[in-house]
Amino acid sequence: MPQQSQGAYLIVNADDYGYFRCVSKGILKAARHGIVTATGVLVNAPHFTEQAAMLRDCDVLDVGVHLNLTEGMPLTSELRRGLSRWSGRFPQKFAMAGAILSGAIKTEDISREWQAQIERCLDNGLPVKFLNSHEHMHMLPPLFPVVKVLAKHHHIQHIRFPTSRLGGGPSNGSLFRGAVIKVLGTINRRRADTRTARFLGMEASGKLDLPYLERSLSRLGAGEIYELMCHPGEFDAQEVSDSRLVRYHDWQGELSALTSPAVRELLYRHGVRLIGYRHLDVRDDRLVVQYDTAQLLLSH
Repeated sequence: MPQQSQGAYLIVNADDYGYFRCVSKGILKAARHGIVTATGVLVNAPHFTEQAAMLRDCDVLDVGVHLNLTEGMPLTSELRRGLSRWSGRFPQKFAMAGAILSGAIKTEDISREWQAQIERCLDNGLPVKFLNSHEHMHMLPPLFPVVKVLAKHHHIQHIRFPTSRLGGGPSNGSLFRGAVIKVLGTINRRRADTRTARFLGMEASGKLDLPYLERSLSRLGAGEIYELMCHPGEFDAQEVSDSRLVRYHDWQGELSALTSPAVRELLYRHGVRLIGYRHLDVRDDRLVVQYDTAQLLLSH
C-alpha cells in the first residue's frame, strides 16, 4: 500500500436516522463497521425514543437534528392546525415549499416546530452538534434565518450549507435538484456568518457508490474540511412500502460502499482523515480542526 500523504479532513454524515428502523440499523452499522462519523436525526419519527436509546450507545457518531417539514406529523399543535388541508400532516416538499413561500404557513410556526424538534433530541440525551434538514428545506430563503437563530440559541456551531455541481448528476431529477440548490445557495451565501464544511454528495444523493467516492476523494484539497452527505441503511420491504422512496434510495448499496474495505483504501490512498463535528471549532469566523484531536483522526 502506498505511503499516506497529508490530505483533507472528511465528515461522513448519514441523513435520516429514525426514518425507518431498518434505516437506523444500517446507519449504526455504517458507523461501527464503516466510515460514517455523524448522523442527522428525524425526531418526529414514530419510534424515536426507542431509536434514540440505540443512538446513545453508539459513541462514535456525532448527532445532529435533521429538521423536518415534509415527513410524518409535526410535534407542535400550531403547525398541525396550519396543515389542516393535509389532515395535520406534513405534505410533500413542493406543496410545503409553496405554502411557506406564499405565507400560508408562518415562519413563526416553523420556528416553534423546529425548536420542539431540537428540544426533543436534547431531552432524549442526544447532544446536538449540527443542524441540517430533510430535503434541504432550511435553504428556503424565509427559513435560513430561522435555523441560524435556533442554532445560536442552542449554541450549535454547525449548519449544513449544501452545494452542487451543475451537470454532475446522472438523471433529470438530480440535475433539477442541483439547479435548485445552486440558486438557493447563491441567495443564502451572503447570510452565512461563518465558514462551513465544503459539501459533497448532492450529485449522488440516494445512490452514492464507490465510483463517486473515487472521483470525489481524488479532488479534495489538502487541509480543507468537507462534509459528505450519504443515505446508508438496511432495506426492509415490510417497513418501506412507498415506491417513491424505494426509487430514490439505494440504502443497501450505500451501506455496502461505506463499509467496504475499498473505501478505506481510498481514504488512505488520498490521505483523507475522518473526523466528526466534535473535532471542529469556529475561530474568527473560520472553521478549524482542533489541534489536540489530530491523533484521533486516523483511528476511526
